[in-house]
Amino acid sequence: SSGGSRSVDFCVRKAMSGACRIRSRSPRGSASGDVQQFIDAVNLRYETLHRAFEEQFWGTKMNLSGDFSASRLAQTKVELETFLRGSDGSSERAKKLLDSAALTADQAKVLNIIQRTFSCYSMSDKVAAARQAITEHESKLEELRNQMQLGFIDGQNQFCPASSVQLRTQMATSDDEALRKASYLGLRSIGTFICGNGFLDIVKQRNKFARDLGYKDFYDYKVTTAEGFNKDTLFGMLDGLEQRTRPLLHQARRLLEHTKGPTATEPWNSSHAIAGDVKKQMDPYFPFSRAVEMWGRSFAKMGISYRGATMTLDLLDRPKKYSNGFCHWPQPAWIKSDGAWQPSVANFTSLADPKAVGSGLTGLTTLMHEAGHAAHFANINQRSPLFSQERAPTSVAYAETQSMFLDSLVSDGAWRGRYARTVDGAPMPADVHEKFLRSMKPYKVFELRSMLAVPYFEKRLYELDDQDVTAEGLERLAAEVESLVQGGPAGRPLLSVPHILSDESSCYYHGYVLAEMAVWQTRSHFLQKYGSIVDNPRIGDDLKQTYWECGNSRPFLETVQDLTGKTLSGDDWVAELQTDLEEYVSSELRALAVASAEPDPASEGLDVDLDMHMRLVDGDTVLADSQEAGFVSACRKFAAKL
Repeated sequence: SSGGSRSVDFCVRKAMSGACRIRSRSPRGSASGDVQQFIDAVNLRYETLHRAFEEQFWGTKMNLSGDFSASRLAQTKVELETFLRGSDGSSERAKKLLDSAALTADQAKVLNIIQRTFSCYSMSDKVAAARQAITEHESKLEELRNQMQLGFIDGQNQFCPASSVQLRTQMATSDDEALRKASYLGLRSIGTFICGNGFLDIVKQRNKFARDLGYKDFYDYKVTTAEGFNKDTLFGMLDGLEQRTRPLLHQARRLLEHTKGPTATEPWNSSHAIAGDVKKQMDPYFPFSRAVEMWGRSFAKMGISYRGATMTLDLLDRPKKYSNGFCHWPQPAWIKSDGAWQPSVANFTSLADPKAVGSGLTGLTTLMHEAGHAAHFANINQRSPLFSQERAPTSVAYAETQSMFLDSLVSDGAWRGRYARTVDGAPMPADVHEKFLRSMKPYKVFELRSMLAVPYFEKRLYELDDQDVTAEGLERLAAEVESLVQGGPAGRPLLSVPHILSDESSCYYHGYVLAEMAVWQTRSHFLQKYGSIVDNPRIGDDLKQTYWECGNSRPFLETVQDLTGKTLSGDDWVAELQTDLEEYVSSELRALAVASAEPDPASEGLDVDLDMHMRLVDGDTVLADSQEAGFVSACRKFAAKL
């Protein structure tokens, strides 16, 4: 740090103990002024530590040049969590200040989020030391996983390097069963690798850490701090969904074997058997070269704004890049004490390979998802960055609802007719979309059960006794859960799921399940209220006002209730799975026809205003920047370089 930043840091710490004056709008020496001084100090200190950690997170995950390393990432995480423990007395001071009669409504709200956040990280020095050791081990494992030589053995017994995304794409689109099976075995090798490189010890250490804090196990700790209810409550909700959809799973597996043959349910065959041919037919209508522009035009038509955010998009697959899409915020959006708006800074990534069949659709869906996260967090309108950060006490389900709602549009006929077009602007033909519907609809339960499998696996993983946490034990557990929840070995082996490795995303996947419930409930609400979602500017406004602006100041379940008027349930999701196929196809084709009659969005001029600055990069290289000539020009410059 420079001398100036050390002075700020010193003053911040003194302000939290009440010994240093920081300017505020409140009268000098007043009780309200003391409160605001404390709030300003906490906000500034959190923002500084948050930014340092997130910059390391991005640099290490993207394998950038510069001062980025697993050890620096672990160090910045420890520094952030040490502050969040409130070990300097700030947690206790927040509690005392909440009893003050001189608080404004805004101050009371901020003090509450300070106290809630600090309570999620409160622990003794001994337990904190154990937490630090776990963080260091996690960072080392993730570094090793990024460097893993992943790939498959070809027909000549030669090793061919391939990312996990490439392996999954080959399983879905290759007509060569031997190649599909080799790709599956490549994915399975991830489990063997992580179990041999520290994951087993991390599982044991996480459990001891959580139990030392008084929780049943690590899963109970994670869900309680993030969602505000415990593991038993969560799985009470998930068990109901699992039981309601189990008959649909068995029905779908029998249908697949009957129509595609007895080997169609093999893990390396199922995705290809379901939609391998139609994915090839759809591929020309999802060129990745148009993906960024179509995302921007679609969001703009729905009235979505990023409120002055700066966004860095690293969208292309490459060696040693983190093998999953994500969106993080080095700079949270918030209102400063002087009323000034602090726009967000977002980094997000996908793993597109523009040359691979099916990668355009996968890359676009990931882009819509992560851009949905970015839109949500760019619009949180509260007086502390603690309201607009993604770790506890922010609900995983709350965060994922926003992104999954927006990426769900990519499968809709109304969206595809408008935006799924060739590089020349030709719309997707009705027969191609119909083939997609008929091939996918009977098997959509597979996606639900795949989501469910991860939380059920992690639940049982952290319930194991230490002596059972072995490589053989985890392989056996994964096989049992895949059989129970998915009907047999899964095309995405549970031990290959990247979320289970890092602290931020472990015991997280239940959030996708709860979010998908909310997605279908939200879609049903909007369709009943407005009749349409795609290109409807009222959607963005409703999302902003009810879901986004509050940040984590309100419980997830409450926001869903307020928007939809109903308690969260899986009813709309299950109803969608049970919709009559012919009725579904007819409705979708009508929507596709109406949307396809509209002009190609790319012909509608260069005026796309998302109120944000976009940088498109590939690692350290900047490929396009919207500050040069606007959003659309940046999209087309990026496309020209693919």
